[in-house]
Amino acid sequence: MRRFRILVNPLSGGGAAPAAVARVEALLRAAGADVGVETSTSAAHSQEVVASAVAAGEVVVAAGGDGMLASIGGAVVAAEGQLGIIPSGRGNDFARMLGLSADPSEVAHCLLSGSPTALDVIDTGGTIVLGSMYAGVDSMASELVDNARRLPSAIQYPYAAVRALLTYKPATFTVTVDGHRHEQRAYNVVVANSAYYGKGMKIAPAADVRDGLLEVIVLPADSRWGMVRRLPKVYDGTHIEMAGVTCFRGTSVSVEADCPVQAYGDGERIGPLPRTATVVPRAIQVLLP
Repeated sequence: MRRFRILVNPLSGGGAAPAAVARVEALLRAAGADVGVETSTSAAHSQEVVASAVAAGEVVVAAGGDGMLASIGGAVVAAEGQLGIIPSGRGNDFARMLGLSADPSEVAHCLLSGSPTALDVIDTGGTIVLGSMYAGVDSMASELVDNARRLPSAIQYPYAAVRALLTYKPATFTVTVDGHRHEQRAYNVVVANSAYYGKGMKIAPAADVRDGLLEVIVLPADSRWGMVRRLPKVYDGTHIEMAGVTCFRGTSVSVEADCPVQAYGDGERIGPLPRTATVVPRAIQVLLP
């Protein structure tokens, strides 16, 4: 029988994560599993808990959204542990990519009986990212989401996306993919391991977390209203058919800009460009149905 250490972000999902954990915990205990639950107080604290849990032979379970996964993904990789997920954040994009349900009974079944599956991650210069690194208008959108917690959860991401598009000024990005240099005036550059970000936007439809490759999507500079009108296309992945959208694929991607631009990874700030993102194949073990 597996033993579990659940790390919960009490703010995830507008404060809904602890209740989600309680339902899953009850099902795990009813099945005879040994379960410990800890509240995350900071990224550093969470990383300490991960190291302790893996050393004790426990599966680390992240209860929250993509930010929670971002805060502990690197620690799980470093400790060579196993990761379980209770999707209970605002976006849950990495869980969406993996086909994970938020239903408590399905979550508990996956944790108890799921298969440890080796998945790729992105190394962004020492910071491990599970889903995607991005820079440009979506960096601004991530900041706006963080400041939009008083808005209903359903509209936080669309609000942030539209507001960012209306105020962000494009930059000239230089993107180097496996040594091949490309320059383009653009709103955004995304280096993706996972297909989804921004609460269901299918930004990189060809992305596969098991293929050892990164998908690079460059969204061209366009009129602001043109970008707003085309925003719905990002949700079904058809934006890549738009004129000027550039797609690359490779294992190592460097991104720089002609003005100060922050890079984000899975909703968390990484730091200013330039940044290099490198795929690390089969680096993390995740419990999947």
